[in-house]
Order: sequence, then C-alpha cells, then structure tokens
Amino acid sequence: MSALWTSDELVNATGGTASSDFSITGVAFDSREVGPGDLFIAMQGETADGHDFVDGAYASGAAGAIVSVPVAGPHILVADTAQALDALGRASRARTEAKIIGVTGSVGKTGTKEALFSALNRTSLGHAHRSVKSYNNHVGVPLSLSRMPAGCAFGVFEMGMNHAGELAALTQLVRPHAAIITAIAPAHIGNFADEAGIADAKAEIFEGLEPGGTAIIPFDSPHFSRLQAKAQQHAAHIVSFGFGDGADVRAIDVVAASGGGSLVTVNMPGKRLCFTIAAEGRHWVSNTLAIMAAVDAVGGDLAQAGLALAEMDGLDGRGKRHRISLKSGGEFLLIDESYNANPVSMRATLQNLGETPVKGRRLAVLGAMGEMGDMARHYHEALADDVVAAKLDALVLVGDDMEHLARKLANTLEAPREIYQCALAEKALDRVVQMMGEGDVLLVKGSNFLGLARLVKALVSGGY
Repeated sequence: MSALWTSDELVNATGGTASSDFSITGVAFDSREVGPGDLFIAMQGETADGHDFVDGAYASGAAGAIVSVPVAGPHILVADTAQALDALGRASRARTEAKIIGVTGSVGKTGTKEALFSALNRTSLGHAHRSVKSYNNHVGVPLSLSRMPAGCAFGVFEMGMNHAGELAALTQLVRPHAAIITAIAPAHIGNFADEAGIADAKAEIFEGLEPGGTAIIPFDSPHFSRLQAKAQQHAAHIVSFGFGDGADVRAIDVVAASGGGSLVTVNMPGKRLCFTIAAEGRHWVSNTLAIMAAVDAVGGDLAQAGLALAEMDGLDGRGKRHRISLKSGGEFLLIDESYNANPVSMRATLQNLGETPVKGRRLAVLGAMGEMGDMARHYHEALADDVVAAKLDALVLVGDDMEHLARKLANTLEAPREIYQCALAEKALDRVVQMMGEGDVLLVKGSNFLGLARLVKALVSGGY
C-alpha cells in the first residue's frame, strides 16, 4: 500500500518536529481502531488522555504518532494535537483535486453519504473517499479529511451539528463543491428556539462552498425559502429536489420494485432517469433525489449511480433488514433503525412498516427521542397518529419519555392491542423474545443513547 503521508509531509502540515523518517497508510485517534501502518493521534479527551495509549497503539502496529510530549517510537511532536489534527485535515483538502461533496441534514445524512459514496466509487472505478461511521463533528471531520488519499477523484463528507455555529466551522474545513441538506426536522430541538433555528444552522454548510459551487436543498421542506435565501448568498447554482411540482430534481413516479425497494422515474434538468433503489421507504426515494443531484453537480455518471443504488442494501442501524430464524420454525423480519430517532424519522419508518407486507403481525420497539427539551411531551405524544397509521399489533416502548406516548395511546381506540413499557433495552429484549412469531415484522427504532442496537445484535446473533 502506498503511503498516505510521509513524516516530512506531516511536519509541513502540522508545523511539528519529526523524531525520524517514517510513512503511514492510515490515521486514527482511537487506539482501539489502530492497525498496522497507521498514524495514531494522541488526543486529550474529556475523560482520557490519548498519550496514555501510545504504547498500545505501537503494539497494534502504528507506524508513527502525533504527540505533544516525546515518546519512544516514531512521532511528530506538536504543541497541541487537536490543532495538529485540524491542520492535517486542511492540508489534505488543500492537496487534492477531488470533487468534494458535503452532506448534512436532520435525518438521512449518513445513509445519503454512504449511498453517494457507492455511486461515485462506481463512477470513478474505486477512486472515491468518504467519512466512515458517523464521524461528522469537530474531530471526526478533520480525521476523515486526513484519511483521504491525495489521488482521489471524489470525496464525500458528512457534517453534523447540535448547536448554531458548528457547521460554519466544519464547512470551512471541507470546502465542498456541492453541499446537500437532506431534510430539516426537530432533531436537537432542545438546543434551538424553533425549527427555523435548526434550518439556519444547517444552512451554514453553504458558507464553505467553493466558487462555482452547488447548493442542493429539499423542495418539499416548509423551510425551503429560508434555505434557498441562504444558498443564494454563497452558491453559484441551487438545485432543489423533492416530490412537489417545481422541484428541479423531481420524482414523478414511484412504484414498488419486484425484488423489494422502489422503481423511481425522475425528471432532472434536460434529462429523465429511471432506476431502482434497493433500500425501502419513501424517505429513501427523497435521499436518492439529492444523491442524483449531487452526482450530476460534480460530473459523475448518473447511469453508474443508478446501478449502485440498485445494489445498496440498508445500513446497520439505519434500515438494514434481517431474517431471524425461530426455534419453533419459520422466521421473522427485523428492520433495524436502532441508531437514532427524531419525529420525522420516526414517522417515516413507521409509515414504511405500515406499508411492508406481512404474513403475521406488525410489531415495533420504539425508544425515546433524545434532545427534545421542553417539547419532549409534545413530540412523543404526536407519535400516536403514526403508530395507529402503521397498523401495529403490539408495541414495546423504551425510555422515560415514552410514557407520554403510552398515555396518549391509552385513550386512543385504534391503538395496538398490546402495549408494553420498559425502562431499559435489556427488558425490551425479554419482551420481544416472548412476542415474536412466524411471519412477523419487527421494527426497532430509538435514539442511540438507549442502546437498542444491543437488542438488535442479540436478536441477529441468537435463535428464537
């Protein structure tokens, strides 16, 4: 494998001092992720100091480290390792000729980022790069930039925020040629006065657009005009996407595909596309419209992008589907949406569940939505209509805030026949094991802090 960075390049990027000549093939700041040839950046965290793990990083095969105190192995000595990581990210962005796409939004940004990467990786014959996992904050973004090979054709970077001003800083690091806002929803609403404040904070992504850059915004959003006004200040081109008449990239026909997913016909400026999306749900159709707009904006191949979308299954925690065998015979379908939740994503996944054909029953484990602030009761109670529309036979509620939904459903005639409440994910697992039967479909959805991913892992790894 060719070098990602040499020690001389690291010195030039960070202003540090090298202990010796070395080269690295990867970058990590979590010692548990270090592999052979990696550079380990010893960051000072809230509860731990990365310098305490330098020896372990070398033992795992690290070829070098960035540190603020001298160590025994090959290293770059800097005054501040966090600032060095930022500098390395900036240097990586400065040296590349790749077309860069930034992705943000209240929902769908990780799935959109992964699907966009798949589309552009196919277009470029393996010369695309993206941020992994949900590395989308003040340390994850420069880390993802620093991992980008100099010869990439495309780079796709997810950017998140939970306070105003965060995206303004991140977008100046990424400097995208195209920037996507997937949707605006009351995620992190506890940190904002209203949804308009969230829209303003998401629109900060346009501030870092390169000259001639493209802003890609959701036409169907109630905040479209607000996003458009911000984009007009920074973008040379604005492309809207959605289902409504007037969207630049518009889904004009969506039907169920024979093998699952959706067959979509899309109008774009000067062209019409028809392609299959393997992932299930109307929200995925919306994501795909933004993806096609971005591929077009950076000169990618739309036909190759369509083929990539037809082959891409759901992601862990974000819509992946598992067939789980039952000891009694047969199987049930598990829809894993355990990574996170907000009112819009809850509504979308419950709608998808209601549209999913079943031989048995429709069941759901719904976890509380975090960072709702003073609006927690309102948004949890409001889920009652979505639960009823999904035609659930049984429901397991996890977390304190789900008490609001439970009380609302108690006074709703069309509520599921069986409703159970659990404080912890582990208790929910016990209840699910007792409930599941052949032909059932189970949705697991909730905010990440509840640990519902552990419930999914237990179901996938065990036999029930």
